[in-house]
Amino acid sequence: MPRIARALTDNACYHLINRGNGRQQVFHKDGDYCAFIDLMQTAREKFAVRLHAWCLMPNHFHFLVQPEQADQLNKMMQWLMTSHVRRYHQHYGTSGHVWQGRYKSFIVQDQ
Repeated sequence: MPRIARALTDNACYHLINRGNGRQQVFHKDGDYCAFIDLMQTAREKFAVRLHAWCLMPNHFHFLVQPEQADQLNKMMQWLMTSHVRRYHQHYGTSGHVWQGRYKSFIVQDQ
């Protein structure tokens, strides 16, 4: 059964979160944070999504983003998560799930 598509709106602001599979640590050392930040920068250049703020924690992240076109958000996050997992497995010699699942997105209300 396919996943239900996200209801996204052009130019809306979203709070995105994701955490490590089983709440496991995803960022183990400074180089992991730096590599993820480099991937975030590349994603910003590839996709029409503004990254207003972000916070990386050892086992999860938070982003505040604003896609110009709603479909760009899913494309950017798919690219970012896939690229990060490839790097993680190559670097640590692991396999399997790194992230708990799909990222979560919440529209940011004016109030």
